[in-house]
Amino acid sequence: MILGKLFGKKEPNDTPEEEQLGAFARLRRGLGKTRAALASVFSLGRKLDADLLEEVETILIQSDFGPAVAMELCDDLEAAYSDREFSPDEVVPFLKNKLRDRLGDGHSISWAEQGTTVIVVAGVNGVGKTTSIAKLAHQWRSEGKSVILAAGDTFRAAAIDQLGIWSERLGVEMIRGKAGGDPAAVVFDAVRAAKEKQVDVLLIDTAGRLHTEKPLMDQLGKIGRVIGKQLEGAPHEVLQVLDATTGQNAILQAKAFHEVMPVTGLVLTKLDGTARGGVIFPIMKEMGLPVKYIGVGEGIEDLQSFDPDRFIEALFD
Repeated sequence: MILGKLFGKKEPNDTPEEEQLGAFARLRRGLGKTRAALASVFSLGRKLDADLLEEVETILIQSDFGPAVAMELCDDLEAAYSDREFSPDEVVPFLKNKLRDRLGDGHSISWAEQGTTVIVVAGVNGVGKTTSIAKLAHQWRSEGKSVILAAGDTFRAAAIDQLGIWSERLGVEMIRGKAGGDPAAVVFDAVRAAKEKQVDVLLIDTAGRLHTEKPLMDQLGKIGRVIGKQLEGAPHEVLQVLDATTGQNAILQAKAFHEVMPVTGLVLTKLDGTARGGVIFPIMKEMGLPVKYIGVGEGIEDLQSFDPDRFIEALFD
């Protein structure tokens, strides 16, 4: 069932423009609950008094913008519109600009100038890490890049098998080791194979681990050192997958992982069906890390490169 949803076929005659419209529609659908919550407090003809500001702050916090971001946005609103009647036509663009400024730039993948780009993918169990790897591999294969997968989660035999299923379905090679073996050894073999075959992208899966599991966190650091010794400048990206439905707890996970292996970007999954689209803002405020990809559905095309402008439009439009 999951594979069927992931590999649903696109219409063969879709133009690039139609595909982009489809991607925006999926993004807009995924942010529907957050958008509805924000729209509910901005009714025509209301004055921005203390009561409305309190409503706005509550909605922002419930949508996981976080207390600090919510308070700052309310302060901005109060300074601009205090005790004035306003219409959505003026206040919504104001909020769009304030939020867009917070997202900044640098959300694209940092590709190696030459040779293989090595990307480590980390995250706790259940956040959609392995599925995200499959979706990334599919996207880059569709762009004409060659990809190798590395099954660096040797602690669970099921994890190796799951990634193996994806590699077969996607038609990409996977480097694996024995269940219970040293994940750093698997990564060593994978980097060597990627260099020898001049592969464009090496995607490395790692064991799902809680930030409280020190031995597993230490193993993640070892993997980073092994990669760096084999290929100068690598890993080029360390992507941490976070589940949007966990809200503020995602920040604790991001901080702990960043201490072990410097994270370069975030993949935020499960934004569809949640009113927590605002979680992007406190994560970026606390961590100073860009969001590289967002998941807005179960389909293979529903892991999207993060475009700040399109995200803001989908959040309010």
